[in-house]
Amino acid sequence: MTPQDAPDENPDNSSDSAPGGRWSDLDRPPLNAAALRRGLVRQGGLWSQVEVVQRTGSTNADLVARAAEGKAAEGAVLIAEEQTAGRGRLDRQWTAPARSGLFFSVLLRPSEVPVARWGWLPLLTGVAVATGLARAAGVDTTLKWPNDLLVTVGGEERKAGGILAERAGDDAVVVGVGINVTLREDELPVPQAGSLALADAVSTDRDPLLRAVLRSLEDWYERWRAAAGDPVVSGLQEKYAAGCATLGRVVRAELPGNRSVVGEAVAVDGDGRLVLATAEGVQEPVGAGDIVHLRPA
Repeated sequence: MTPQDAPDENPDNSSDSAPGGRWSDLDRPPLNAAALRRGLVRQGGLWSQVEVVQRTGSTNADLVARAAEGKAAEGAVLIAEEQTAGRGRLDRQWTAPARSGLFFSVLLRPSEVPVARWGWLPLLTGVAVATGLARAAGVDTTLKWPNDLLVTVGGEERKAGGILAERAGDDAVVVGVGINVTLREDELPVPQAGSLALADAVSTDRDPLLRAVLRSLEDWYERWRAAAGDPVVSGLQEKYAAGCATLGRVVRAELPGNRSVVGEAVAVDGDGRLVLATAEGVQEPVGAGDIVHLRPA
């Protein structure tokens, strides 16, 4: 189903309470698209358009296609109540029940920033999401390099979200975010997954959570863009390192060609790469685009 097939409002209210309808799970009310637009779209702000669709394959794929067709401006935000073909890195599948999380993509055109620094965008988004959730949900969210959002459930670190950045032509990037908000234990796709609810969030109301995350993303993006993408001047490199759960741990980076590197994660360098200190005394940087898996060693 394309976004055009899925309007903000359901014209047939009689089907809202049917199985799978918008109000079939009263603990998971639909997002208020009009209120989100009022709260986020403003003169001089980053967000130019906020659209909520009931169901689509992938918000990232939809927004990349719109950008290619010249139908989306910078700051376009596309949110889905349900994704049927959500993707993570390396086309890994992301699935969740309807209205159980925040699944959205944004279109950015950082023309003031050298393309060589665009690799910081998923890390910037991670910082922004963690900051926004800490404020609005009261949940301590940490970052697993390069693109996972972690929460603590019963003393155990679990993945509650992920980030996927994709180029959209020569001048744009689409950044997609998926966050598990109200998933219950019996709904988790894998035992290592988590959600804000399972992490004892003080609020799981998705409207204020989404507003907080997008406002935080706007703040960090503008700060980074004003610094021409410099991660030091913008404060991004320091902030990311402070919230990165990977640093200080011994990990195994599995690379293409059945190659792997084992070492202590000691830094995130100026290009956003994870620096591993190996037992041989070598510091080896690993780029997000090169890595297949990053696991505890």
